[in-house]
Amino acid sequence: MWLMLGIWFFASFFVHLFAPSLNKIHVFNFPLGFYMAAQGSLIIFVAQLFWFARRQNRIDQEFGVAED
Repeated sequence: MWLMLGIWFFASFFVHLFAPSLNKIHVFNFPLGFYMAAQGSLIIFVAQLFWFARRQNRIDQEFGVAED
């Protein structure tokens, strides 16, 4: 849980704080700061959701409370 919160905090705040300095790098003709703020953090959040759901299902199976 703490790892997930740490990744969320980093993707939510630190990426956006450094966006102006990342704008010097371009990806697909967009500044990297804009791309990371608009798309990158959302991709990270969706990946976190899938990883967390899979991990929680494993924990549920381990303790015998999994859904059938």
